[in-house]
Amino acid sequence: MRALLLTARGSQGAALSDVPRPVPAQGQVLVRMLAASVNRVDLYMRDNGAGITHSLPQIMGIDGVGEVAEAPEGSRFTPGDRVILYPYEFCGKCRYCLEGDQPLCTSAKIFGEHRDGTIADYIAVPETALLPISDSVDVEAAATIGVAYLTAWRMVFGKVPLAPGATVLVQGAGGGVSYAAAQLARVAGARVILTTTGAAKLVHFRDQGFEVIDYADGPSSKSVLALTGGEGVDLVVDNVGAATWDQSLRSLRRGGAIVTCGATTGSAPSADLQRMFIRQLSVHGSTMGSVGEFRQLIATFESGAIRPPIDSVYPLERAAEALDRLSAPDRLGKVVIQIA
Repeated sequence: MRALLLTARGSQGAALSDVPRPVPAQGQVLVRMLAASVNRVDLYMRDNGAGITHSLPQIMGIDGVGEVAEAPEGSRFTPGDRVILYPYEFCGKCRYCLEGDQPLCTSAKIFGEHRDGTIADYIAVPETALLPISDSVDVEAAATIGVAYLTAWRMVFGKVPLAPGATVLVQGAGGGVSYAAAQLARVAGARVILTTTGAAKLVHFRDQGFEVIDYADGPSSKSVLALTGGEGVDLVVDNVGAATWDQSLRSLRRGGAIVTCGATTGSAPSADLQRMFIRQLSVHGSTMGSVGEFRQLIATFESGAIRPPIDSVYPLERAAEALDRLSAPDRLGKVVIQIA
């Protein structure tokens, strides 16, 4: 079968290859992949991968949508069923799994990071890593929600749940998780302020009805305070890291919170402890979401309440180019790989 195989670090280390079709182990389902999307962590795996337990060669890709090709006896799935992949293999036995918080599983394996991933004609996964999805949904849009939108769901509804009327600042809104968080915050009934830059992105988000700050114009916190009458926002969604951290702290109201899921510009900014304890600010780390949260997200997506923006779609033969597209300054929305 065809697969985007990572064999070495760097842009030349990921290429379309012929590999054996996986043979499902006991309890596993063989899925024929229809579409997958690419995420920032795919670039990290290609170019670095430090701190993630894995071995090369490895098939890339974390999320996607497919159809059941083979299912074990007694499975709740049958061949032909449309399914979406939950990005984790989890044990189901540790304290976190028993509490329904699968992202904290002590032996979790993420597709495309700790084991072979989704950018391939077929993948074999435990039945617990599959959820049904309607045949009527757009496959390419559905392929984008398993990582970016699930991560954003927990940030908006899970860690510090947004109430209607709350005000949220989303840093770097052009990125996949940030764009998802902006949409979901609007679903929650919050007032949403975004930061981004570039003429096309500024126009796009303003046309969508968001309040937008161009961070190229200077410290974004000054604009946030001006928009909020000097009070600041209830919540900041920040996966940018060092480049925005100071401005995120300064944008919060007293007692406000930051929720973070990434650090693309660096992971060691100043904590500014005096500001944190004097203003009683809180910081929450977040990674993906639980199976229960994924079910809620799927229902929201199927209802049409959110529509993931798609920047571009590449055939599997050009999957390596899709990875490169992630770094393009003018990219707006998700990059999708069409597999079947």
